[in-house]
Amino acid sequence: MKQIYTAAFLAALMTPITLPATAGPIERACLTSPRDGATRQLCGCIGRVAKQTLSSTDQRKAAKFFKDPHSAQEVRQSDRRSDERFWKRYVDFGATAAAVCS
Repeated sequence: MKQIYTAAFLAALMTPITLPATAGPIERACLTSPRDGATRQLCGCIGRVAKQTLSSTDQRKAAKFFKDPHSAQEVRQSDRRSDERFWKRYVDFGATAAAVCS
C-alpha cells in the first residue's frame, strides 16, 4: 500500500502544470506563482484585464514581478520617464484587476 501512495506522489510531482494555450504572460506568471490564492479563475481574470489594459510589452515586464517582486520596487523608484509612465499604467491595471476580479 505504501508503494502505491509513493508511486502516485511521484507521478503527481512529474506531471507538468498545464497552462491554457491562450494564457498571456500575466496569467501564466500568476498560475505558476507560489501564492496560495493563485487559482485558475483569479489568474484568468487578471490575465483578461491585463490584455485589455496593458500592451504586450507591458504585460511581459509586469509578469517578471511575480518571480522577482523587488524588481517592481526598482521600477517604481526609477527616475526614468519610461518607467514612470509604465508604473502609472501598471497601477491602473492593478486597480482595475482588483475591482473586476475580487
